[in-house]
Amino acid sequence: MLGVLATQSAAAAPAQPATSPSSGRVLAADTPSATVSGNTFIAPAGWTITVRGPATILQAPEGDSHIALVDVQAADADAAVKAAWAAYRPDARWPLKVTNDFPDKDGWSGIRSYDYQTSPNEKRGVGASARRANGTWTVILYDMADAVGEKRGAQVALIFSRLLPKGYTRESFAGRTARTLDERAIAELSRFVETGMQKLGVPGVSVGLVQDGKVVFADGFGVKELGRPERPDGDTLYIIASNTKALTTLMLAKLVDEGKLTWDTPVTQLLPSFKLGDEDTTRRVLVKHLICACTGLPRQDYEWLFQFQGVTAEGAIKTLATIKPTTKFGEMFQYSNLMAAAAGCVGGHVAYPELELGAAYDQVMQTRVLRPLGMQATTFDFARALGGNHAVSHAPDVDGKPAHATMEVNYAVVPVRPAGGAWSSVRDVLRYVQMELDEGLLPDGSRYVSKLALLARRVPQVPIGQDVTYGMGLMVDTKYGTPVVHHGGDLVGYHSDMMWLPEHKVGAVILTNADPGWNLRDAFRRKLLEVLFDGRPEADADVAAAAKSFYDQLAAERKLLTVPADAADAAKLAPRYVNAALGDIAVSRSGTATTFDFGEWKSEVASRHNPDGTVSFLTTAPGVLGFEFVVGAGPKPTLIVRDAQHEYVFAAEGDASSR
Repeated sequence: MLGVLATQSAAAAPAQPATSPSSGRVLAADTPSATVSGNTFIAPAGWTITVRGPATILQAPEGDSHIALVDVQAADADAAVKAAWAAYRPDARWPLKVTNDFPDKDGWSGIRSYDYQTSPNEKRGVGASARRANGTWTVILYDMADAVGEKRGAQVALIFSRLLPKGYTRESFAGRTARTLDERAIAELSRFVETGMQKLGVPGVSVGLVQDGKVVFADGFGVKELGRPERPDGDTLYIIASNTKALTTLMLAKLVDEGKLTWDTPVTQLLPSFKLGDEDTTRRVLVKHLICACTGLPRQDYEWLFQFQGVTAEGAIKTLATIKPTTKFGEMFQYSNLMAAAAGCVGGHVAYPELELGAAYDQVMQTRVLRPLGMQATTFDFARALGGNHAVSHAPDVDGKPAHATMEVNYAVVPVRPAGGAWSSVRDVLRYVQMELDEGLLPDGSRYVSKLALLARRVPQVPIGQDVTYGMGLMVDTKYGTPVVHHGGDLVGYHSDMMWLPEHKVGAVILTNADPGWNLRDAFRRKLLEVLFDGRPEADADVAAAAKSFYDQLAAERKLLTVPADAADAAKLAPRYVNAALGDIAVSRSGTATTFDFGEWKSEVASRHNPDGTVSFLTTAPGVLGFEFVVGAGPKPTLIVRDAQHEYVFAAEGDASSR
């Protein structure tokens, strides 16, 4: 789709504000609002809202980032997007990379998304989405700096989560009685999982269901490993990644019950070495803030993803001293794996101060969580997990074909394991889920943890959009009227979710062994609600569209790449680059292939010529596709890699590295 209409492109020149802050109204609070045609949404606090012709333009406080909601009359989605850009920013000329169609939802029809190619040095995301209702097209134009888009992601979600057609009321399951998960219901959920696996290219999935205190299903589908016939089952181990966070906060709840700490204890009183990049924030962090995603600290994962050999838990959390907040304390949802790792280390140190922080965490998790709940298979020991009944990680290769994933990267989680290092099975996770449903009781009726300490973890600490809040390692989603408590987990080739409906005594776990398994687990939550409450049949179409979108996006990215990397471009690379925070890159060439070796893991790279004339090298190993290194423009050889809010400069060995 790269050659589609120049009129659906946007300029590679630096973005100009669509409106100045003085020409609009700065909102003091989240404000129910409407587009020109009366479609409803919520405009975030601190943003400026301006109406210009058919466009309702929302400007982020930073001034360089905008979301425009444009109502137009048009023959189709393409024409609507063309008209919307003309109304918002007629000089826009970014090349269109790919379009995708999505099923009708929330009163909208004809939904189509547009993804544009920006140059990496712009540090900007640009996209569009067209949808139709009441005879009018509404086009969303997303034109935001990467840093703003990430740190204000919850506010962006607020806008999108309640953008509904005029007069439309979203489906609600409030007040309904959940149906029994009988043989027919389980068969429908099983069919959904198997169909979704096929569409998404996920080799293996395990699913568990509980209702009214009983496990009604715990089994697997597909295969544990491509090329081998063994099926996964209810006891197959997968890395559950960030689902570990809820287990970590459960451990802290047990320590609260024991009187060893409170949710409001300053962290520095418990672990004096705890230090952030901002002294005031360090002083303000209480135990409950360690996994609240509410401290203003940005996500900063590259240090532990690129540098983890020989790193201890204590060494990993020392990285927190380099992280400064980018939003105010309590203002915005910003996810931090390193803060979650610190939470586990704090709990371990309080319980076992004589042990190294990682060993102390392992011990406190055994004594306070895993043994009492009977989670005997759950482990943080990779060797133990890989030596038994486990699912192998998979991911598409650069051409979209299923392959074994780059498993070496997953060892990066070991030093930060309180944030995501547990291996578990659906049967073990269901034991945890059942305890949550029983509000702290064990199957024999005895009290495991106090209801007060347990439920404190669900209390909202920060919103994510309008209908989702984040507590302590747990999300509560009320989008469809009935609360769903859940959390997802993502590492290379492993994607999972655990969920429960407190009002209905129903819980579920889904574990997958491939990218893009996150699409299946997200749609599974919706499918479970459909089955329980006879909801509108949306999940099947959602997962089919997500699969097509994923592989279309992958194909569009592939068309821009030279694989293997262009020989002339690769010949200009230095043999080794260094960065103080991320370590070394050893560059080697064998035949036509160019490889970047980071020490802990390595990948062949592709090259890409960007619209602004720069050259990028991108990793192509399955599971780590797309780590992008931009060739610097200075007189000395450098490579620049970025996440949304950070930039790391690798200098050729012998030159001073910077960050």
